[in-house]
Amino acid sequence: MQLLGRRRECAALDRTIAAVRTGESRVLVVHGGPGVGKTALLDYARGRATGLRVLRAAGVESEMELAFAALHQLCGPLLDLLPRLPDVQRAALETVLGLRAGAPPDRFLVGLAVLSLLSEASEQSPLLCVVDDAQWLDRASAQALSFVARRLLAESVALVFATREREPALIGLPELEITGLRDGDAHALLDSLTHAGLDRSIRDRIVAETRGNPLALVELPRGLSPTQIAGGLGLLRAGDSLPGQIEQSFLNRIAEFSDQTRTLLLIAAAEPLGDPVLLWAAAERLGIDPAAALAGGTDGLLAIDERVTFRHPLVRSAVYQAGPPRARRAVHLALAEVTDPAIDPDRRAWHRAAAAAGPDEEVAAELERSAGRAQARGGRAAAAAFLQRSVQLTL
Repeated sequence: MQLLGRRRECAALDRTIAAVRTGESRVLVVHGGPGVGKTALLDYARGRATGLRVLRAAGVESEMELAFAALHQLCGPLLDLLPRLPDVQRAALETVLGLRAGAPPDRFLVGLAVLSLLSEASEQSPLLCVVDDAQWLDRASAQALSFVARRLLAESVALVFATREREPALIGLPELEITGLRDGDAHALLDSLTHAGLDRSIRDRIVAETRGNPLALVELPRGLSPTQIAGGLGLLRAGDSLPGQIEQSFLNRIAEFSDQTRTLLLIAAAEPLGDPVLLWAAAERLGIDPAAALAGGTDGLLAIDERVTFRHPLVRSAVYQAGPPRARRAVHLALAEVTDPAIDPDRRAWHRAAAAAGPDEEVAAELERSAGRAQARGGRAAAAAFLQRSVQLTL
């Protein structure tokens, strides 16, 4: 896998992976604006991690109030190793992951337990842990992962974060800033995509105004006629932010989809786990026929395999924000109905709250119970969010 104009960044990731293969630990915080290529670099790292076990997590804006949600993503595949941890660490980690009841554990013990768990896993195989969209990590997970990142020594573990801004929890860790492509590379990328004879001055203006942002260069020309592109019309709109323009380009493509396809994308945007079983179960509740929904494809915006993934986080946010309120409530209700209340009661409660059109005492009471569970796990910020929403739904 080669990334145009990213030789320096790819070399840094190659060095990180090479160090882990020799028994060292590495941490790297990749940061830059939306669409600049952070996720592509994480994909590059995963592709280069031959012989390493890859663990992944991603911050999701709708899960920021669910304590330890991201930590559950990252550590979920390693739960079979929990018996190897010291009893007090095991108890702490099992409590915050909702595997046992107990008093809120000390945050130090939680971080230490995650560090020990990764160390145990690295004895079987070197680890590459990638955390995308770290700006949307829930606070409890961000603190635990920051703790781990500052204490890795010789565990054969690489921990690579991608974030838009320098997150407070990650300040002081080794970092790699990602900016737009250099002019030559940006021109090459634009020329490879437009297939139209662009006037030099127009190309210069597009590259300058997108600041070499790869996603902008790839997405903004889509759906425009050769005449519009060649004339530099329709690509950039004065006054709009670059992320906003990219989101609008996604929405223009989504507008061409059938109603069933758009509903399927909205379900995927509202379901942060990326679980295809939940996706199709909710789709069935809403009368979505899989064959019809996927008949025309999704133009590469959504992939459904072992996980449900969007082409870019901006696609998810564009789909969700553009969904009519009634449609969003229906989607959340369907997701609540297919979420097991015994296995994941808090996420079910959150979906039910998002589905409520007005005060609902039953949902408010469920949120109060979720707040209690969050408090018991040590998730004070999550408990406060549950209680705040509960108050809003109380008659």
